[in-house]
Amino acid sequence: MLGLMQDWPLLCNRIIDHAAAIHGDSEVVTRSVEGPIHRTNYREIRARALKVAQRLDKDGLKIGDRVATLGWNTWRHLESWYGIMGIGAVCHTVNPRLFPEQIAWIINHAGDRVVMIDLTFVPLLEAIAPMLPGIERYIIYTDRAHMPETKLKNAVSYEEWIGTVDGDFAWKTFDENTAAAMCYTSGTTGDPKGVLYSHRSNVLHALIANAGDSLGTGAADTVMPVVPMFHANSWGAAFSAPSMGAKLVMPGAKLDGASVYELLTAEKVTFTVGVPTVWQMLLNYMAAEGLKLPDLKTVACGGSAMPRSMIKAFVDMGIRVRHGWGMTEMSPLGTVAALKPPFTTLTGEERLDILQTQGFPPFGVQMKITDDDGKTLPWDGKTFGRLKVSGPAVSKAYYRVDTDILDDEGYFDTGDVATIDRHGYMRITDRSKDVIKSGGEWISSIDLENLAAGHPAVAEAAVIGVHHPKWNERPLLIVRLKQENGATGDDILSFMNGRIAKWWMPDDVAFVDDIPHTATGKIHKMTLRDRFKDYRFPNAAS
Repeated sequence: MLGLMQDWPLLCNRIIDHAAAIHGDSEVVTRSVEGPIHRTNYREIRARALKVAQRLDKDGLKIGDRVATLGWNTWRHLESWYGIMGIGAVCHTVNPRLFPEQIAWIINHAGDRVVMIDLTFVPLLEAIAPMLPGIERYIIYTDRAHMPETKLKNAVSYEEWIGTVDGDFAWKTFDENTAAAMCYTSGTTGDPKGVLYSHRSNVLHALIANAGDSLGTGAADTVMPVVPMFHANSWGAAFSAPSMGAKLVMPGAKLDGASVYELLTAEKVTFTVGVPTVWQMLLNYMAAEGLKLPDLKTVACGGSAMPRSMIKAFVDMGIRVRHGWGMTEMSPLGTVAALKPPFTTLTGEERLDILQTQGFPPFGVQMKITDDDGKTLPWDGKTFGRLKVSGPAVSKAYYRVDTDILDDEGYFDTGDVATIDRHGYMRITDRSKDVIKSGGEWISSIDLENLAAGHPAVAEAAVIGVHHPKWNERPLLIVRLKQENGATGDDILSFMNGRIAKWWMPDDVAFVDDIPHTATGKIHKMTLRDRFKDYRFPNAAS
């Protein structure tokens, strides 16, 4: 017997419809690429999204067609998202920080028909346009006054383009499992892989993100997603914030510490989300200028592990930290380190111990850890295993890749090595390809990096395994120092000594002027391993 409830498909346009109807006056504030601060609201965002949908429909775009965007977090980018999805087309957010050849490969692999780009990326697209035969038109997120001279095919300014229609248009209707958005992984090992989100998965992910122990924002909040929209839908904030009616502050292209601080304070932001590199720039700027953040209540951080020293810096300011973990393949939310009983009353270092974990999964995400043979391992907080996940917003396949990515129970192998304790708190130990195997035992490069980053002279730290004749691998600590500070390798190792198991201690410290990152801001371990492929430890003969 079936239930007698309405068949109400979970479509992304319902989010902006709700935002416009119930929270229509809630602001969407953008630092525009052209320079000035731009203000609009959800009612206007919806009206202009309908124009985007109408114009795409007029241009012959159909359900399932792909439209690429290379854009910063702006109101134009946001409204074009909802417009693209509103006709059943697929909004393909392309990461402009990838290599040009990768961007061309991704656009061609996706089969995009149209590209929408910010002014910043016009030169980039001009350089690779000859490699993109399938693109019919380039739409530039600007107005006629700021439209650059360009040879891009059928190029038009966004404002002129939507100015040809009146917005008297109805969203298309289709199944909730229809593809809505696409995002490619950064491709650090092999070609990038396409993750194809559905309308249903995006809506469910927004509900998951809005849970109290997850990101948990409300209509009274002002949310600033510093994480770009081309990073897994700005971690879902472009859906979750409008669904709650929260005021949105979009930082555009300027993500330096001073610019981020300016928006946080001027717009009285209560909730912000971004990667550790952005928060480090913000904290450095605030420390240099002696500044505070009186309105900010919560900082969410993911993308890579948040150093303990960074968590403490925000906690000491009275700001709640939500340390999270996820993946493009998970839409991306996987876990959030909220404090639940019996940890809510903890203080000091014990509180930091919990906040530094990746947290526990919200309803909608299931997890397990297994050994290399697929045998499920215990949740005792000590046993390391391969982290696997399942849920309604987790990928079951990659776009145009004929490979089964799920195990026999329908779980996706994340490629991470982790522990899970009896309370459900998960702790990433390493990527499976980055974990250091010394004398048959595993050493977490992430733990070592976080510890080293707490030294006052260290700007950034990375750890890789280097061959050792006796132990197979030993950890090499690679450090970029702060410009105003100096330290020796012995200084840093002395700082770490006694805080980890003695056999985990790095065998040496190498100082570098830069540490490479992937297009999503993670430390590029493959590049470091190649750079240090001929390195030999001073004690290698012992």
